[in-house]
Amino acid sequence: MKKFVKRIILIVLITTLVVPAYTKDNVVGSSAGEFLKVGAAGSQFLKIGVGARANAMAGAYTAVANDLTSLYWNPAGLADVKGLSAAFHYTQWFAGFTHNFAAISLPLGENFVIAAQLISFDSDRIPITTLAQPAGTGAYYKVNDIAVGATISGYLTDQFSFGITAKLVNNSFSSLSSNGIAFDVGTMYDTEISGIKLGFSIFNLGTEMKYEGQDLKSTKKYIEELKAAPWDISFLANSYQMPLIFRAGITSNIIETDDHLWKISGDFITLSDIPEQFAIGTEYTWHNILSIRAGYVFGHDQLGISGGLGFSYFTGGVKGTIDYSITPTADIGLINRLSISVGLD
Repeated sequence: MKKFVKRIILIVLITTLVVPAYTKDNVVGSSAGEFLKVGAAGSQFLKIGVGARANAMAGAYTAVANDLTSLYWNPAGLADVKGLSAAFHYTQWFAGFTHNFAAISLPLGENFVIAAQLISFDSDRIPITTLAQPAGTGAYYKVNDIAVGATISGYLTDQFSFGITAKLVNNSFSSLSSNGIAFDVGTMYDTEISGIKLGFSIFNLGTEMKYEGQDLKSTKKYIEELKAAPWDISFLANSYQMPLIFRAGITSNIIETDDHLWKISGDFITLSDIPEQFAIGTEYTWHNILSIRAGYVFGHDQLGISGGLGFSYFTGGVKGTIDYSITPTADIGLINRLSISVGLD
């Protein structure tokens, strides 16, 4: 009983110290505050969280990550993935967009794990309109954003793990595209006290990106009235950065028995193009089979509360999980996520 009370006090203290920073002056969201950083980065799909489990906990996952979705939240968590594993995540985004994540991992010796991942963000066909034809020209284009990465992770000591990811990022729409290279780095420390873990990660340390393509080229006469041949012209596109993301998280087990596991977690998130955010999440697991999750993110103008369920099964040396999450938003409706993973022990 004393241990339980101590854990509750610890979580309350952490929350009390951190939450006020996100309620000051009611600054909220990706389009709030004084707009000082909004629009400072491109490749916005890199900010969309992957995995139904993590998103059900509102993204308070930096210190919890121990599956293949850790490639997005904290690559150090990949060190806890044992055996050959694969995962797939699907999100039906608003306005016909879809967000997908797929990953596969393989143990490398006793202490290290390697993995490959693919993240895609795609749209339905979007009609091309002009000032002369506002109803559409009859032609269409699509948005296709992709990130492909490779990760190595492992334990340097019994309590300290690390992870490093190198990835290629491509943004494209119509005939335009841009490419960049980025790196993600994460660490995690297990205090071995009441399940308390600390996690730190930084994402999208990379090169500038710049659009190129046929749509930036055209022909035009210098003076329309002259009969001279038109000139070939090119429009110059400005370069842009990927969104830099820093995460610091903590998690602790409130109840831990053979049949019940209840944990709570908190994340502090700093981004290069929007105000800071704070997320809290909780997960209760019964008999290592059924999980119930919930969370809340502070400092976002669309996201807030979230929740979800998870189901795990073990058979013939195979472990599988199916996770679902739902996130109401202020203006764009419900966001539903589904994740499936399979692993071999």
